[in-house]
Amino acid sequence: MYFVKTPKFIQNLFPNFTWKIPSNEKVIYLTFDDGPIPEVTPWVLEQLAAYNAKATFFCVGQNVERNPEIFEQVQAAGHTVGNHTYTHPDGWKTDNIPYFHNIRHCARLVDSVLFRPPYGHLKPKQVQFLQRHYRIVMWDILSGDFDPNLSKENCLDNVMNQVENGSIVVFHDSLKAEEKLRYVLPQVLEKLSAKGYRFEALTNEMNINQIRKSA
Repeated sequence: MYFVKTPKFIQNLFPNFTWKIPSNEKVIYLTFDDGPIPEVTPWVLEQLAAYNAKATFFCVGQNVERNPEIFEQVQAAGHTVGNHTYTHPDGWKTDNIPYFHNIRHCARLVDSVLFRPPYGHLKPKQVQFLQRHYRIVMWDILSGDFDPNLSKENCLDNVMNQVENGSIVVFHDSLKAEEKLRYVLPQVLEKLSAKGYRFEALTNEMNINQIRKSA
């Protein structure tokens, strides 16, 4: 079970996490988790380029190690990257020290203060440690592209019906999500562009105090 739109009460429980970016402008922050992989990530880059859209890729270190040329393509295209751990462990099921080592392993490959925990799962001690070193980026909207029980049409509706100024939207450039992503992403880009939205990347330099106001 998961929330498509992260409820305000959850955002308020974790005010130091980044859930969305407050804005009066029509701007959306698309994010892609779990890549880079050759089967999906280059296609994502092509779709984004067609709309001059910038995004943020939360990369798994193992995939960066296996596909360094694709990782370079992501950055060369003007997108930003974040740390999504080295092997995608679940923070709730992993002891703290091995979890931190896993993140540091990824940090040697992905130079970024942006961190997104796999599954959005962190234990309190993990939060305390990580927020001293990283900006923990969650999301406002979870597309559900990873969900085998969700139709591609419902996945599209999840985004289109919930998106608002400053939303951080989660997609996955992964094999598991590929079928839905190939249906949803082009339509999201087309439909939101037609409504006057632009797509920007999260950056290390964003004002953290301003970001916290979104929670």
